[in-house]
Amino acid sequence: MRKAVEHLKAGDPRLGRLIDRLGPFRMRYSPPQYCTLARSIVSQQLSSKAADTIYGRLEAAVSPGEVEAGRVLRLSDEQMRALGLSKQKSAYLRSLAEKTLDGTIEFAKLPAMPDNDVIEHLTSAKGVGVWTAHMFLIFALKRRDVLPVGDLGIRNAIHRVYGLKSPPTPKRIEEIGRPWRPYASVASWYLWRSLE
Repeated sequence: MRKAVEHLKAGDPRLGRLIDRLGPFRMRYSPPQYCTLARSIVSQQLSSKAADTIYGRLEAAVSPGEVEAGRVLRLSDEQMRALGLSKQKSAYLRSLAEKTLDGTIEFAKLPAMPDNDVIEHLTSAKGVGVWTAHMFLIFALKRRDVLPVGDLGIRNAIHRVYGLKSPPTPKRIEEIGRPWRPYASVASWYLWRSLE
């Protein structure tokens, strides 16, 4: 990580000042499994606190153990609603669980696949979009060069850190992030931290 941080600081002085202010890089990773993608689905369009609460209820409902595809499928619609899951998110979690169990989504193969193939593979599941696939690449597969241009937090952080008049478009984020390559995920982590 020292090499990544040095690269970012040398290539982008503004980001370098942010890195100096925020301190060491300490990304927390999750396993590249169903449970991690399920958490991302639960988190869509929710605050971190609300998402953590609902996912915690889901974990308790399927306990003991991890949130696994088979256990999620055993929950009724009423149980899922009682956890705070919308009808749409419940359908997404079920669809992903079915695709996991029938082998359409093969989590064991993902670590060896290139980023674009992972995105294509994951987005074949209903409710898994590019943003969700980007989060999986960063936080589960530990890919170091993912720039989630559709992430609201990244847009807001760049808006503030770079003193832009308005939040940047995905194309503008790519331009600003060009010097971060091949460590865009590390830069993204610092940008998210800047919002805390």
